[in-house]
Amino acid sequence: MKQDFNGLRVTSFESRRCEEMKKLISYHGGVPRVAPSMREVPDLKTPYVTRFADDLFSGSVDLLILMTGVGTRILSDMVTAESGGKEYVEALRATTILARGPKPVAALRKLGLRPDITVSEPNTWRDILSTFDQRDMSLENLIVYVQEYGVSNEEFLASLEKRGADVRRIPIYRWALPEDLGPLQDAVRSISEGAEDCLLFTSSRQVSNLFEVAGTHERNTEFMEGMKKALVCSIGPTTTETLRENGISVDYEPDSPKMGNLVREVARRSAALLVKKRTAFQNGVDTRNWSRTQMVWSEDGARTRRSETTSAGAFMKACRLEKADHTPIWLMRQAGRFLREYREVRSRVSFKELCKTPDMASEITLMTVDRLGVDAAIIFSDILLILEPLGLSLEYSSVDGPVIGKPLRTRRRIEALRDFDPESMDFVYQALSTTRRALDPEVSLLGFTGAPFTVASYAIEGSGSKNYINTKKLMYGDPSLWERLMDILTSSISDYLCAQIDAGADAVQIFDSWVGCLSPADYEKFVFPHVKKLISTLPSDVPVILFGTGTGSLLELMGKTGAGVIGLDWRVDILDGWRKAGSSLAVQGNLDPVSVLSTPSHVVGEARKILDRVGERPGHIFNLGHGVLPQTPVDNVLRLIDEVHEYSAQAGE
Repeated sequence: MKQDFNGLRVTSFESRRCEEMKKLISYHGGVPRVAPSMREVPDLKTPYVTRFADDLFSGSVDLLILMTGVGTRILSDMVTAESGGKEYVEALRATTILARGPKPVAALRKLGLRPDITVSEPNTWRDILSTFDQRDMSLENLIVYVQEYGVSNEEFLASLEKRGADVRRIPIYRWALPEDLGPLQDAVRSISEGAEDCLLFTSSRQVSNLFEVAGTHERNTEFMEGMKKALVCSIGPTTTETLRENGISVDYEPDSPKMGNLVREVARRSAALLVKKRTAFQNGVDTRNWSRTQMVWSEDGARTRRSETTSAGAFMKACRLEKADHTPIWLMRQAGRFLREYREVRSRVSFKELCKTPDMASEITLMTVDRLGVDAAIIFSDILLILEPLGLSLEYSSVDGPVIGKPLRTRRRIEALRDFDPESMDFVYQALSTTRRALDPEVSLLGFTGAPFTVASYAIEGSGSKNYINTKKLMYGDPSLWERLMDILTSSISDYLCAQIDAGADAVQIFDSWVGCLSPADYEKFVFPHVKKLISTLPSDVPVILFGTGTGSLLELMGKTGAGVIGLDWRVDILDGWRKAGSSLAVQGNLDPVSVLSTPSHVVGEARKILDRVGERPGHIFNLGHGVLPQTPVDNVLRLIDEVHEYSAQAGE
């Protein structure tokens, strides 16, 4: 199950670190080709350095922005050639210094200096501006020097000037094509012939120089076609932007703009992404937008029926208690705020708009699978959207989360609820249908809903709650009205889930996130009959996952609802929970979400504890005990997924 390039041809355009890149590609199972695409030429006679030195030694420099490590070192050498090194260091010490990334920080360290301001990853010029905003830092009337590299970034300089700065450039070196163009020309020829599998770009200038050489090539059209057939991978946002400006879609970009991260992450997903991209190309999908269209070729937009869904993947086998090659894994909230891709989409639209736009909901669902390599996708939606067709107002607050207007606390409000029209949720079905057609057949697709109790609790409380006072007052105080509300929700949720299954969901998860607030007696009396009735209305061949948190005392009852899979949170031992739920059922869980915030080695150790506890017993789906937390490092999530796949596969050999 080790995920690597597995013999794919991988071309890098790195120059200065070309040997290191070769070793990285080989280590991760690729056949490396390095085509150095640029060289850095110091501009040793630039008058800009003299002006900078005069201003620095006179104390006139208010802020020095160092963009690169090489530039920082060259600038130091050029200034100290005319003056003493000690005087230069002391002058810098008296100046505010911003370092764009780790390389200028390392160069300053050699001078015995630390920057006053550092920039968070991915260290783009936009992140520099964001740093000023976060610090509420005014640049008005400040003399700001920018150590440049290559071509001036006019947009960045203009943004500094717009903030009131007196901006002065220090161009240290320029980029030129390599003296030996042979390797780069060979790469252009190979790309044009469609012979390249994976292309790695680690700077925007590599892109520009490659296209400059390709522009003089007699088969430029073939070159563009070859680029669209290969997996194109970028180290960060600036490089990605340059590729897109040249009409090329980017298939992978790591969160952290480091060469090692790029190679490692691309290696683990390269085979799946390459197959998908080439299939899209062969079927005429515009690969500049393929991350959105994701190979959806149906001209009439007809829904995928359940007969077309998958049953052979590891996830579905686990649901059926069958032995699989590895333990399947997916994560609740896997398409969430911890992913850069999600944050980028959310910066353009509201949460509700994202849920209600089928193409975008499908895009988020699919890009999460592409990025993480999980065994199941869960459609991007929300458990409370079903309340709107019933006549309730629903808004999402960045502070309070979901907020229900006019909560259901009286008989009049409950009896005024509308009949649920399944077609009112058609945007969810469209997203499911689109996603199922685009997914790899072995990746399962989950639909989902809130359970009657949890949806009722939100509707009654009006927002999040700690004690569920209003819910329990209704439940205890007017049992007949409670039953009426639960009947309405059970019927509505049943129709909703059946429509999701018809649209292409392989399995469904019922989130009863708040039911852990109940005693076993209350659960059995007020909730259990409705959950059991709900599950009995669903197709018997579709796996149903029933999940709640804080439900250790309810597992025996939950296991009798008819659900085929019981989700376990991290508060119970997985085997104890499995025994309580029932040995004839599958289980899902149950790593503590907070543990994934620690170190990769800790994540690996905790995952192995759960896998060792389960052993080779079939029917285990690995998941967290609740959703991925927003601050979770992506690297830890990737390490977790790979470890579950690899460790469980080795154990089963």
